[in-house]
Amino acid sequence: MDELFERVKKLIAEKLDIEEDKITLDSSFRQDLGADSLDTYELVYAIEEQMGVKIPDEKAGEFEIVRDAYDFIKSEQK
Repeated sequence: MDELFERVKKLIAEKLDIEEDKITLDSSFRQDLGADSLDTYELVYAIEEQMGVKIPDEKAGEFEIVRDAYDFIKSEQK
């Protein structure tokens, strides 16, 4: 996997207090990783802070799986 995914994975693992090896691009934040709505909000805030992107609220609400967040971050960093 690429460096961006490794950074995203590390951030998710820290915020959700889970092992990095449980996180894949197809992991569901809620079902697979156990995130609740507060976790999701904190994760979006952490992504904005550490990745230097602004995530609109309506877009953040669309993040169901890790790939959704990853693809958004990647598109904003170009």
